Amino acid sequence: MNELDRRDFIRSVAGAAALSATDFAAPTVTPEAGPVFLATWPHGKPAADRAAEVFHSGGSLLDAVEKGINVPEDDPKIMSVGYGGLPNEDGEVELDAAIMDGTRHRAGAVCAIHSIKNPISVARLVIEKTRHTTLAGEGAYQFAIKEGFKPMQLLTPASLQQWLDWRSTPNHEQFWVNPANHDTIGFVATDGKGHVVSGCSTSGTAWKIHGRVGDSPLVGCGVYADDNVGGASATGDGDIMTNYCTSVSIVHNMARGASPQDACVDLIKHMAATDPRNREAFICVIAIDNRGRAGAASMNAGPKFQYAIWQNGTSKMADAIVVY
Repeated sequence: MNELDRRDFIRSVAGAAALSATDFAAPTVTPEAGPVFLATWPHGKPAADRAAEVFHSGGSLLDAVEKGINVPEDDPKIMSVGYGGLPNEDGEVELDAAIMDGTRHRAGAVCAIHSIKNPISVARLVIEKTRHTTLAGEGAYQFAIKEGFKPMQLLTPASLQQWLDWRSTPNHEQFWVNPANHDTIGFVATDGKGHVVSGCSTSGTAWKIHGRVGDSPLVGCGVYADDNVGGASATGDGDIMTNYCTSVSIVHNMARGASPQDACVDLIKHMAATDPRNREAFICVIAIDNRGRAGAASMNAGPKFQYAIWQNGTSKMADAIVVY
């Protein structure tokens, strides 16, 4: 490369860098806008309420998201998260969870952990006690035991009966054919001062293959948070959403200037454009920017996707935009 070409090359790289910086300019934070908590599904409402309570009692935003997610994890009536979650095809409940701190840009995750009902709390300790991001399977379980978590049977009589009914049904539905259950607790929050946290916890697809991991505990897929922009989470068919890195894609859309709502819709449209079969898939996403603006969208009309939002001292349920 001669000197003239070298100078031209340097100028072009500098110009590209400047353009990139412009494209990814962070939204302006509104000072003291107040905290906002956003969570998927009706079981997200008590989770958001608990998060707000923890935060206003002096807890950190990480504390709030963790303790909020603990609510559905502890509830045996919610068969897609934590205690009472529907098991894999072998009859064992395997849980996934992740939590991400947008200030440190640091995440903790556990995959396919058994016998521990609060995987989000184990994921939180991965951040605080290790230099790793993700622990899986038996290693995640042993880490939890070392940190004082008590093992327990996660099958309830109701979830065990559902598994027995499934197993005894001729030609029963299997993950090999169609996944049966996808609901999670996805959670994103901001403190109103620009700090953002995202979290997610799930028992995953019912009757899944032993060891299967969906999008929920994968950083950039089920969760993503960046104080410069915002955060996102997802619920639905985790195997499809993993392939699109849904949460980080939404946050990057916001970084380019899209509102949280538009960023959610744009991601879903991209998924449908690349594979029209995705229009029939169970795909739902939520997002929040560091100003507290929220967005949510689902690929199609069924099942109806509702999310909880806590803001200005009250929480309510809202219907997400249906894209197709």
